[in-house]
Amino acid sequence: MIPRSFSSEPDPDNAGVGILVRCCAIASWYFLHLPISYTKIRESMENFFTHLTWLQAIGTVLGVAQVLLARNNNIHNYLFGIVSILIGIWVLYQTKLYADIVLHLYYLLMSIYGWLYWKYGRQKEETPITYSKKGEQIKAVGIVIACFALMVYWLGFYTNSDVPIWDAAVSAFAWAGMWLMAKRKMENWIYLNISNIISIPLLFYKELYIYAGLTFFLFIVGTSGYFKWRKLIKDDISGQPAKA
Repeated sequence: MIPRSFSSEPDPDNAGVGILVRCCAIASWYFLHLPISYTKIRESMENFFTHLTWLQAIGTVLGVAQVLLARNNNIHNYLFGIVSILIGIWVLYQTKLYADIVLHLYYLLMSIYGWLYWKYGRQKEETPITYSKKGEQIKAVGIVIACFALMVYWLGFYTNSDVPIWDAAVSAFAWAGMWLMAKRKMENWIYLNISNIISIPLLFYKELYIYAGLTFFLFIVGTSGYFKWRKLIKDDISGQPAKA
């Protein structure tokens, strides 16, 4: 029952303010008398913030920096990426997410390979951005198919994953995209963005809304990176698209 002091009475001189004050008073009274467990509220808040640890926050910032540097054709993108991956591996180990550790180890190897290939290349000079040749396109598709098949089998028979197909698809396109980025191929942005497109609704399904927002941001950066690299190719005579 609402206290009589909160009940509405005519207020002809200041009706608007009076109604607002009474509404706030009624809402406050209801809130104070709701059967809410403040311990649960505190625990929920603690869980929310502890899941986003400082290590995860630092790793996320470094990961975003890596993508932005890659978009601007900066070789140091791999250094930021390597540190971010190492942080991620440690966090995943602490939370016993061993499958993601395997993927991160792949990212780590591809990042180190990409940095060395980007820096020295086959001609011991900075490798130019190019379009994939026919053989490289076939290899990229092969990576997607092989990784997808292996991940579906592993997730379906050896884990308790409830989304093995979608999870495998995200990983498969990401693996191919990382391989192409390591070789400084334009198509890397396409594969990585396909992975992002699949990942966004998957993260929403898992109620990981923050990471879904981050992935959407990476999708935007990836789209911008594609057009940025395409312009660099046009501006660089040595980086003309390779003929199939």
